[in-house]
Amino acid sequence: MKFRNTIIIFCFFISFIYIFSTMAYATDLTTYVWSNQSSKLETKDVSATLNSSDDTVTNNSLGLESGSACLIDMNTGLVLYDHNMHEQLRPASVTKVMSLLLIMEAVDSGRISLTDQVPCTEDAAAMGGSQIWLDVRETLTVDEMLKAICVVSANDCVVAMADYLEGSQEAFVEKMNEKAKELGMNDTCFKNCHGIDEDGHVTSSYDIAVMSRELLLKHPSITNYTTIWMDTLRDGKSSLVNTNKLVRNYSGCTGLKTGSTSLALYNLSASATRNDLSLIAVIMRAPTSSIRFNEAQKLLDYGFNNYSMTSFGKKGDVIKEITVNKGTSSKVNAVLENDAKILTKKSNNNEISQEVILDDSINAPVLQGQKLGQINYSINGSVVYTVNLIADRDVESLGFFSITKSIFKKWFYLFR
Repeated sequence: MKFRNTIIIFCFFISFIYIFSTMAYATDLTTYVWSNQSSKLETKDVSATLNSSDDTVTNNSLGLESGSACLIDMNTGLVLYDHNMHEQLRPASVTKVMSLLLIMEAVDSGRISLTDQVPCTEDAAAMGGSQIWLDVRETLTVDEMLKAICVVSANDCVVAMADYLEGSQEAFVEKMNEKAKELGMNDTCFKNCHGIDEDGHVTSSYDIAVMSRELLLKHPSITNYTTIWMDTLRDGKSSLVNTNKLVRNYSGCTGLKTGSTSLALYNLSASATRNDLSLIAVIMRAPTSSIRFNEAQKLLDYGFNNYSMTSFGKKGDVIKEITVNKGTSSKVNAVLENDAKILTKKSNNNEISQEVILDDSINAPVLQGQKLGQINYSINGSVVYTVNLIADRDVESLGFFSITKSIFKKWFYLFR
């Protein structure tokens, strides 16, 4: 009886310690903000996203002849030049940027592989416009299909890929519109996956910039195809020459996609990177093909001449070590989820500050990649970019027996 009572008292005592330790470990959820301007910690709730700024050009100072144009910084998504950028127009084959995005999502997720053999369907073989003349008796790999779509804008290949991924063009186009909605492309309605003129098949230069940015940021390997100037398929029997002349003629060009029809006129989504600054210039409804390329180059030149990119850290850099309460490990590192790059205008006196929003401690469990806080970067007091701070590893929770074991270890250490 005495032994049983002793066990009961002991268990009650351990339970009390467990509850007490849980209370003692309660996290102070106050958010602290550190500014390298004031060098002080302050409580603050900060969240901001930015699509344009006071520096965004809206008066068509470059004198563009095209019906619509847009220039954005790829890293932040900041709009640098806006010329009728929300006007709904026919995109022609620039439509294929969205098709490529869905194909690359399937590749990078492991749903399909670059070596998969894709058959040519009857629908694909019947396509008109730009094509490589697929035959229903042949197959090409996903790698070869991507090359044909990116370099020569092959309608037959993009239809074959649509059929391969979703079973039909209609089902694939439904996925295209779902993705457009997810990305906030409010000016867009896709009717097909290739861009041949069809009533109601419209988008805007801004929306093209948005989907181009998503493709380049999330699936950078697409530039293995969009930067090809000349290549071949079918064991050298089919020659390919890129429809995007900037790939050959513009320094730092990384793609992306041309498009033209008699109704849409001449369109282009052009991307380029110089000195860590990546830009996307979109031209729609240019009167001629040469004007399309010249005006895209004007936009890119404007961006490179007037803006620069400053780096404050790389993806995975440790910002701070955070205390973990009730975890199998007492610490976890808060690291940058993405590269921390700040776009600045060369003509401005830019005073850059950063605000680190991060709790001093966190309760277990913690999952690798879990958001722990964020850093807001400001120029002259305005937030221009935000990077999440995430956990660099998993930390499991301590259970009752784990805490009991830990307490006994501490007692043993104290009284040995």
